[in-house]
Amino acid sequence: MLKIAVIIGSTRPGRKGEAVGKWVHGHAQKRTDATFDLVDLAEINLPLLDEPVPPSQNKYSKDHTKAWSAKIQPYDGFVFVTPEYNRGTSGALKNAIDFLYNEWTNKAAGFVGYGSAGGSRAIESLRLVMGELQIADVRAAVSLMLRSDWEDFKVFKPQEHQLKALDSMLDQVVAWSGALQPLRVRR
Repeated sequence: MLKIAVIIGSTRPGRKGEAVGKWVHGHAQKRTDATFDLVDLAEINLPLLDEPVPPSQNKYSKDHTKAWSAKIQPYDGFVFVTPEYNRGTSGALKNAIDFLYNEWTNKAAGFVGYGSAGGSRAIESLRLVMGELQIADVRAAVSLMLRSDWEDFKVFKPQEHQLKALDSMLDQVVAWSGALQPLRVRR
């Protein structure tokens, strides 16, 4: 069975990402084609990147990096739940991604973005990062708008059409995660 991590990419106090991540995870768990785990970066508590050797060398010296590596390695694919801060993803998510390399490669990724522009610019910035890490990012994505998917900008109430977008993205992540499996086995 394929394993997919839903990664909450915000650690900010009062963040909207936790509600979004739980919504994605709750809906994904109804599927039978993969198992889905929720990974919250606020619980991982990584410092700013502090490894002296580039992650592609796989020579981790810090216990927090080794634990993060062990957490990510078993997954076949990822759903990144990303806020949009200043036209990009959060520093916490980018930092967590930068800690590792081999643990990400030959896997698939999808995105759920949120913000005033639906997180679309954060998703686009992450697509560039995915290419460098040899992650196959899928085309379908979920873009949640602060004006229409939150009540008074506070209570998360996604519009009904967002479930269709979420299902499309999850279908693609699962399909690509399976398709890339032979590359991971060879490694």
